[in-house]
Amino acid sequence: MKHNKMTLQILMTLIIGLSLTPRLAQAHCQIPCGIYDDHMRVQAMLEDVATIEKSIKSMEELVGKTDIQSQNQMVRWVMNKEDHAQKIIESISDYFLTQRVKPSQDDYTERLEKHHAVILLAMKAKQGTDIKTVTALQKSVMALEKFYPEHKH
Repeated sequence: MKHNKMTLQILMTLIIGLSLTPRLAQAHCQIPCGIYDDHMRVQAMLEDVATIEKSIKSMEELVGKTDIQSQNQMVRWVMNKEDHAQKIIESISDYFLTQRVKPSQDDYTERLEKHHAVILLAMKAKQGTDIKTVTALQKSVMALEKFYPEHKH
């Protein structure tokens, strides 16, 4: 019995420790190595926006359904929406604002405002379910494309 209690204590310590460990950022390291394709990262954010929209529409279809499967799906769609909004926030803050938006740029203020707008709208999309917010987020991400045009290889 003592062995089982000790095993349980070790397991609980591991679980608590892992839950308190900060999640690793999904963004690239902060050494500008030239590996990332900025245009592709903007396209990935647009894909995240599309996923947020799909999540909200799927949630709307589940409204009023009380069976356990529908409730489970609702939770999964909410989590999916929030995860993709968070990906956008992290992409802007951990990558673009740290490596691509620089005070030395002539259009620094414009770039800063446009990137900040994306973060704010992603936060609103994470917190809510208004499709108008998702549309505004999509336009806001698309406004970044002028700073990161596609390069033909």
